Amino acid sequence: MSYIVDRRLNAKNKSAVNRQRFLRRYRQHIKKAVAEAVTRRSITDIDKGEQISIPTRDISEPVFHHGRGGRVNNVLPGNKEFVQGDRIARPPGGAGGGGAGSGASDSGEGMDDFVFQITQEEFLDFMFEDLELPNMVKRQLAGNEAFKTRRAGISNEGNPGRINIVRSLRAANARRLALTGSKRRKLKQLEEQIEALEAVEPVLRDHAKLEALLTEAASLRSRISRVPWLDDFDIKYNLLVKQPIPRSKAVMFCLMDVSGSMNQATKDMAKRFFILLYLFLQRNYEYTEVVFIRHHTSAKEVDEQEFFYSRETGGTIVSSALKLMKEILHDRYPLSEWNVYGAQASDGDNWNDDSSTCYKLLMSDIMPKMQYYSYIEITPRNHQALWEEYEGVAEAYPDTFAMQQIVDVSDIYPVFRALFHKKTV
Repeated sequence: MSYIVDRRLNAKNKSAVNRQRFLRRYRQHIKKAVAEAVTRRSITDIDKGEQISIPTRDISEPVFHHGRGGRVNNVLPGNKEFVQGDRIARPPGGAGGGGAGSGASDSGEGMDDFVFQITQEEFLDFMFEDLELPNMVKRQLAGNEAFKTRRAGISNEGNPGRINIVRSLRAANARRLALTGSKRRKLKQLEEQIEALEAVEPVLRDHAKLEALLTEAASLRSRISRVPWLDDFDIKYNLLVKQPIPRSKAVMFCLMDVSGSMNQATKDMAKRFFILLYLFLQRNYEYTEVVFIRHHTSAKEVDEQEFFYSRETGGTIVSSALKLMKEILHDRYPLSEWNVYGAQASDGDNWNDDSSTCYKLLMSDIMPKMQYYSYIEITPRNHQALWEEYEGVAEAYPDTFAMQQIVDVSDIYPVFRALFHKKTV
């Protein structure tokens, strides 16, 4: 019998590494469960963790074993029930099946589905995977509190931990050569003269001159040896400087229709969409501002609490929200510094000829300044005049204007992913 022993060392955070490997392996199951959870949850619980169930058949592990070798002849008895090509129906749940079935049975064994819990952070990671704000541009240096450290050459002063050993030894060697170069040349000449005198017969040798040369050579060696091998002046340090990081500043305008034509279910779907958008911005973009605008016959800029929970309602004039957006954009967000985005949710109902006014506002004043604008129409009915006018905007700005329709709650998350899916180059 053979054994396979894994002698690889475990990482320091063994359980964390194993969990990440597990999440990567069953990514498709988790993404499907996250999408279903977003649909069925209430607005207040949309960002919490989730319990994931994986079918037993998908977590089976490979088993190594010895196969039977050689040639084997088997004689199998026939049967009266089946012939070649018959299809056998799967047994019902609980009848010798794989667990998690329904109904009672007095026979059969199986295993329940594997169930585990993912955290809030992991849930949000899967929810917003492969999403981004389109056409983001780094406009300018947004403040000076974020820096990137980069190499900037060599310095004579610095932290001991940043000593450049190669440059320090090179400087020390250059200093020793500079200080002892002439002495070494002179010592070489003396050694040649000493060697020449020692080659002469002892009787003919000038012993006084030889002794003087030996004394001078010893003095030179002593002076050369007194030059330090490494001096403080030789030590060189890696110089690191902080460079400001250009950051993308963005503003997202959220325009929500709260008129009387929007019933409670429609408003709930609009709020769900904007909650997803708000969570996405807060989690993925640190320097992004959100401007909340509610409108019926008139538009008003509100805070987050009032945007999601106010019960104010009235008639429908969509252009009021676009006019307010235009004013805020002009007063507070210069295009030289900000990336501008917009998201609008409505049921498509609008007052008389106001849809054409919306078209003119978008074409002349808003879309030329936008990085990306998305319009979501929440209605099970046929499209109305507002959608038809916005189709003209989409034709004029195909890369920066997007339209989607939401019929029921199950469409919200797929539509959100379709609007903000990361573009591949």
